[in-house]
Amino acid sequence: MNRPSKFPTWLPRGLLLAGLCSVGGAVATVSGCASTPESAAQAGIPLSPVPLYGKFVWHDLVTDNPAAAKRFYSQLFGWEFTDIRGGRRPYSLIRSQGRWIGGLVHPASAAEKREGALWLGYVSVPDVDRAVTEVSARGGKTLDGPVDVRSIGRAAVVADPQGAAVGFVRSQPGDPADNGVPGENDFLWMEYLAQDPVAAADFYKELLGYAVRERPLGGGPHYVLAQGNHPRGGVLANPVKGARPNWLTYIRVKDPAALASRVQALGGRVLMAPRPDARGGSLALIADPSGAVLALQRYPFQSSSSAEAPQ
Repeated sequence: MNRPSKFPTWLPRGLLLAGLCSVGGAVATVSGCASTPESAAQAGIPLSPVPLYGKFVWHDLVTDNPAAAKRFYSQLFGWEFTDIRGGRRPYSLIRSQGRWIGGLVHPASAAEKREGALWLGYVSVPDVDRAVTEVSARGGKTLDGPVDVRSIGRAAVVADPQGAAVGFVRSQPGDPADNGVPGENDFLWMEYLAQDPVAAADFYKELLGYAVRERPLGGGPHYVLAQGNHPRGGVLANPVKGARPNWLTYIRVKDPAALASRVQALGGRVLMAPRPDARGGSLALIADPSGAVLALQRYPFQSSSSAEAPQ
């Protein structure tokens, strides 16, 4: 990602385990949590026949203003929300074009509320407890969990050695299958804005077994974290000096400029409008009404017959 002139220095620090009723391939239906591949498929999530360790399989929005977030995202992306009762805290599932894609959760305490809103990504791992132990041994820390989630599996949230939050999950029903490029208004990509990109790439390589590919984009090294032939995320230097390292969530959109032009009227903020020196005008950065940051990405950047992820 090219350096934006006004990238937020206040990126949220809220770090917690969301009240998971649905994560990865184990998708909740309106009557309760799905616990089989068949029920997941009925909810719009085809599952992989084998685990896809290293893949970001779920995304939760942590926000202290769920009503404003629902209005914002429903009008911006057409997302639909279904409230789930009986969990650790109030939780809503996000559905896009008939498919469950993520969740929305309210902070559990006043302290978490003060930390601010954020999008939190969960990575599939073979052993959540082992992953948490390894993070701690390498200089990170546990933020919440590990905890067993009924009908889902086991999950935890950690801060890596540079302070960025990431979730781990081992899903009992399975992981969402790799079915090509995500659809419009779906989660597309995760990019780690690091204080030390070399150290960050090495950390995730050792922790999750990624292959690391360097791709020069200007402004410093940029790495792709891959699982076999599938890129799973990127790592680059945080463009704002002194800003806290974080994982930035990308949404695939058809027209980032058109969407960005609507953000302020919907209660959000445009942090960077599309501009020629940032991926040819295909990228915008926004914050929702509660301050959670998202990247809006047209993909492919240029017209092409096929593509897999931003690289």
